[in-house]
Amino acid sequence: MQRFWLAALVLSMSAMPAMAADAPPKLTLERLFGSPDLSGSQPRGLKLSPDGRLLTSLRPRADERDRFDLWALDTQTGREWMLVDSKAIGSGAELSEAEKMQRERARIGGTKGIVAYDWTPDAKAILVPLDGDLYLAKLDGSVVPLTNGPESELNPVVSPKGSFVSFVRDQNLFVQPIGGAASWMATQSGGGTVHWGEAEFVAQEEMDRRTGYWWSPDEKLIAVERFDEAPVGIVTRAAIGADGTRVVDQRYPAAGTPNALVELYVMKPDGTARVKVDLGPDPDIYLARVDWTPDGKTLLVQRQSRDQKTLDMLSVDPATGRASIMFTEKAGARSWINLSDAYQPMRDGSLIWRSERTGFGHLYHYKGGKWTPLTSGEWVVQALVGVDETKGRLFFTGNKDGFLEQHLYTVDITKPGQVTRLTESGWWHGATMDAAARRVIVARSSPTQPTQLYLADADGKRLRWINENAVREGHPYFPFLRDHQERKFGTIKAADGTELYWEMITPKLEPGKTYPVFYQHYGGPGTGQQVTRAWNGALPQYLVSRGYIYFQIDNRGSYHRGKVFEDHLYHAMGTVEVADQLAGAAFLKTLPFVDAKRIAINGWSYGGYLTIKMLEAAPGVFAAGISGAPVTKWELYDTHYTERYLGDPRTDPASYASSNALADTAKITDPLLLIHGMSDDNVVFTNATAFATKMQREARPFEMMFYPGQTHRVGGPGISQHLWTTILDFLDRRMPARK
Repeated sequence: MQRFWLAALVLSMSAMPAMAADAPPKLTLERLFGSPDLSGSQPRGLKLSPDGRLLTSLRPRADERDRFDLWALDTQTGREWMLVDSKAIGSGAELSEAEKMQRERARIGGTKGIVAYDWTPDAKAILVPLDGDLYLAKLDGSVVPLTNGPESELNPVVSPKGSFVSFVRDQNLFVQPIGGAASWMATQSGGGTVHWGEAEFVAQEEMDRRTGYWWSPDEKLIAVERFDEAPVGIVTRAAIGADGTRVVDQRYPAAGTPNALVELYVMKPDGTARVKVDLGPDPDIYLARVDWTPDGKTLLVQRQSRDQKTLDMLSVDPATGRASIMFTEKAGARSWINLSDAYQPMRDGSLIWRSERTGFGHLYHYKGGKWTPLTSGEWVVQALVGVDETKGRLFFTGNKDGFLEQHLYTVDITKPGQVTRLTESGWWHGATMDAAARRVIVARSSPTQPTQLYLADADGKRLRWINENAVREGHPYFPFLRDHQERKFGTIKAADGTELYWEMITPKLEPGKTYPVFYQHYGGPGTGQQVTRAWNGALPQYLVSRGYIYFQIDNRGSYHRGKVFEDHLYHAMGTVEVADQLAGAAFLKTLPFVDAKRIAINGWSYGGYLTIKMLEAAPGVFAAGISGAPVTKWELYDTHYTERYLGDPRTDPASYASSNALADTAKITDPLLLIHGMSDDNVVFTNATAFATKMQREARPFEMMFYPGQTHRVGGPGISQHLWTTILDFLDRRMPARK
C-alpha cells in the first residue's frame, strides 16, 4: 500500500496544472481565526421539538464566531428564524466561577451567548440559560425572565412533564413552578465543601457526567447527588492574569489522594421524604451514571470501583434506597472499564447495553438475566443514537466499514447480527434522533467538505438539508479552495505488527525538492482518533501553504480501535505510543520529498507530554518540538484519568516512575518550546514550572511562552493568532529553510 501511494504521488508531481493568472487569496493567521469561521457557520445543539415540527439549534453570529443565538427551522415549510438574540436579551453579566469551570470541563470555555437550552414537553416554550439567569422563550418570539439575581443558576432543566424548572444555586438544588411562581430550596445544607445537584470535578472532567440530579419520569421524585470535597487535597494555584495574580485554593483530587465523598438521595421535589441510596460499604467508589426506568419504579445506578476494573449496575428501590446488583462488568488483568452512554432502559424492563467484553464495543440485549449480542466483530459501536421500541429497531454509530470512517447503522432486536448501514461511504458521520427514533439529524464531513447537516427518516433517506454548507461561491472557504491540498492516507506496521493509520498533506511537490514536516500528534488514551476521513479544518492547510508537509498517525493506545488496541498503554504511558510515533518519523524519512533533518513535532495536553517523551527517547530524530500544556508528572493529574491507566501511585509506584517526563530531561538536546496557560486548572501550571525548573538546573536550553489568564484552552480573539505566530516563529528560527 505504501509503495503504490508513493508511486502515484511521485507521478502526480510531473502533472501539476499551471498557475492561473488571477491567483487566489492566501490564507493568513488573522483570517484563519477571524469571523466567520472558514469551515462555515455551523450550528450546535440541534434538537427536534417534542412534537417534531421544529428543529432548533445554536448558531454563531457572522461577526462573532464564538457567540451563539437560538434559531428555529420549520421542518415542513423550511422557514428559519432567530428565536432568541443573545445580545438583545442577555445582561452581559460575568459568569460565576462555578459556571466558568463547568464550561471549561465541557470544553466550551471560550463560548459566549447561549450554550444550552431545554424544550418543554408540550413543545410550546424553551428554557434558555443566559449570562447566569434563566429565561423562557416562546415560539412567538417573546422571552420571559424566570430568574433575575446576582447568583448564577447551574444545570437548569425542565422536568419531564413540564411542571417545573430546576437548577443549582449556591451549591443547593432549587425547584420552581414553570408558571412563574417563586422557587424553593429542595436542599438546604449546601455550602463550604458540600454540594447538592452538581457533578464533582472528576465526573465532569473525566467521566462525561455533567449533572448531579435526575427527575423521575412522573416528576414525583428526584435523585440528587450530594458530594463533600472536604477529603480532597487543596492545590494552591496562582491564577496569573494580565492585571495581577489571584491565588486559588482549588480542591484537586490528584492521583493517589482522596476523592470527594459522594452520596445519592431520592426525594420529593420539595425536598421531603428524603431516602439515602445504598451505594455499598465502600465509600471510595465512583458514581458513574444514574437513570430511571421508564415506569419510574426503579433507579438504575452504575457504580464503578476506584481501580476502574469493576462496574456494577445497581437496581435501587426509590422508596427504601435498597440496592441489588443486576449485573457486573469486569476488566481483564491488564485492562480497565471504559464508561459509556450507549445504553437504554426499555419499557418491558429489559436493557440495551454496550459492552467491551469481547475486546470491541458492541450492543447487547439484557433481558430476564440473559445476554443476547446484537452486534459483533472486530469493529466498534461508538454511540447508541436511538431506540424505536415499537418496531424493535436500534440505531447506532460505529466503524464496521473501516476504521477511518464512522457511519449510522441499524439493527433489529429480533434479528441479531443483521446490521444495515444507513449513510454514504467516504464520510465521517455523527447522528442524533428524536425520542421516538423516527427521524435523525445527521452530521457528516469529509477531507474536502466541512460538516454538513441534514434531516433524514429512519431509513437514512435525506428529507432536507439543515445546513448544506457546500463550499461554493459565498462560502468562507471558497476563496481558498483552489489552494486546498489533498489528504493522503496510508498505514505502517508497529513493532508488534499492529497496523497504524497515518494521514499526510503535502504542498504542490516540485521534482527534486524536499520539504519540512509539521508532525502533529496527541497519542493519549480515552480520546477519539485523529486520523479519519473527516474535515480537519483550515489550519493544516495553512501550515501546508507555508511549505510544510502536515502529518499525523494514530498510535497504539488511542481510542476507537477496540479495547486490545487501547490496552497497550496499561501501566505503560510513555512507551508504545512513543515507539509508534518514532516509527512514523522513520517512515517519513524514507520519502524522497521529505527533508529528514527538518521534522518538527507538536502536541497539546497529552500530546504535549508525548512531545517531551519523544525528545527524551530519541535525541536528534526531530529538528524541534512544541509541548503545549503537558502533564510532566502524573502524580499531579487527577485520580479518575490517571489511575485508570497507571494504577494508584501508592501501590503502583513503578508505572509512575517510568511514565514520568521529568526523569530524563537531561537527554533533551533538540530545540523545545514549552507553552502553558497560567490559569490552567486541569493540567495545573505546576507541571510546566516543575519541568522548567528541572531543565534550568540541568542547564538544558529551551524556550517558554506562558499565557496569563488562559486556562487549558489557550485561545480566543488575538490569543489564537499569537499562539500560532509564536509556534511558527520558533520553527522559522530553529529549523530555517535550506539555502
